[in-house]
Amino acid sequence: MLLFICHASRRVWLAGCTTNPTGAWVTQQARNLGLDFADRGIRFLIRDRDSKYSSAFDEVFRSEQIRIVKTPVRAPKANAIAERFVRTVRAECLDWLLILNRRHLEHVLRVLRRPLQHPEAAPCTRTPAARTQVRSKNESG
Repeated sequence: MLLFICHASRRVWLAGCTTNPTGAWVTQQARNLGLDFADRGIRFLIRDRDSKYSSAFDEVFRSEQIRIVKTPVRAPKANAIAERFVRTVRAECLDWLLILNRRHLEHVLRVLRRPLQHPEAAPCTRTPAARTQVRSKNESG
């Protein structure tokens, strides 16, 4: 699974899923999404140091004037937003569902991505205090 997350809005772009990601595959996915990023004014790409991210991958973003920032070695907190999304996908989906194929996985990820991008759309993600306030307003009105 290759994904991109905008830190400011927490918007998630699912680039694709494959069982054996290679440098060429990752670079092609970056080309597919590169224009979308440039149109949105994104200036930085934070990524880890996996060998799949080749110089060709970085060049796709540099050509759009997007600066590449590599996370420090063994520092998962350096890209905490992406790590949290992956952990949520594992806990909410992959631990509970039997994924049949790539298409099924992509569908599940699209469905899961919606409430994570728009927390107000998922009542279970509101804090208990927020739920109490909503109930109080409904009861008094």
